[in-house]
Amino acid sequence: MDTGNWSQVTEFIILGFPHLQGVQIYLFLLLLLVYLTTMLGNLLIFLVVCLESQLHAPMYHFISILSFSELGYTAATIPKMLANLLSEKKTISFSGCLLQIYFFHSFGATECYLLTAMAYDRYLAICRPLHYPTLMTPTLCAEIAIGCWLGGLAGPVVEISLISRVPFCGPNRIQHIFCDFPPLLSLACTDTSINVLVDFVINSCKILATFLLILCSYVRIICTVLRIPSAAGKRKAFSTCASHLTVVLVFYGSILFMYVRLRKSYSLDYDRALAVVYSVLTPFLNPFIYSLRNKEIKEAMRRQLKRIGILA
Repeated sequence: MDTGNWSQVTEFIILGFPHLQGVQIYLFLLLLLVYLTTMLGNLLIFLVVCLESQLHAPMYHFISILSFSELGYTAATIPKMLANLLSEKKTISFSGCLLQIYFFHSFGATECYLLTAMAYDRYLAICRPLHYPTLMTPTLCAEIAIGCWLGGLAGPVVEISLISRVPFCGPNRIQHIFCDFPPLLSLACTDTSINVLVDFVINSCKILATFLLILCSYVRIICTVLRIPSAAGKRKAFSTCASHLTVVLVFYGSILFMYVRLRKSYSLDYDRALAVVYSVLTPFLNPFIYSLRNKEIKEAMRRQLKRIGILA
């Protein structure tokens, strides 16, 4: 294909929600409230786990690291979404678009790995309780956390490298609420079947593999819990997993439908709705899920808020 007459697109227009133009200010206020709540909630959990010595256990360390990763995950997309709701231009440079995709997918991949590590931690705690202190040592916990971060940072490198070489010479209107691989590839003026295939393979390995590992951990956990003779023992064992399992179902329920598919064409409204779930709703709900369903975190938050005078 002759590329000599192509004019390279240097910036894109993110359309967001074109059917909701009349309520942009209300969407901005709602999204701003959700974003501030998400940031404050996750920051509070991170700080409470760091400050409370009673929470210095592997399960809570993973929760605090997950909350910290949520800060970056939401910061990668929501501030630009807020700016676009108030701006008429709604533009983003090509390099800015690639950076947004990289950080969004990096933090997203880190969350996948952290959720898998948390499932493994619960498996050891419930299925091998006598060996748990010697198996899940602070050193191993730190190594797993570092591995999750390194894996997340390295995750989108191949996809970003491939898409950075794709020519964009025609339409520059991204039919999505932020920059992402599928809507950006749909604007390319050359064949992107290799990019779509690589994107599918990487996402399948990353998302399906971690989800299957989580599923295997919970199958073993359920089998072990069902063998506990007392009903109180069963409830106590399940209660330690309830928050994590809720987050897994909400997060994976949306990203599986969005990213594990081998095609470029997609329903725009369907994808926008899914994007709201995994980029806005899930990080917003996580602090509530972990604080409301976890007695230790809830009590630790109350102690810290009383210490600084917010609660009487």
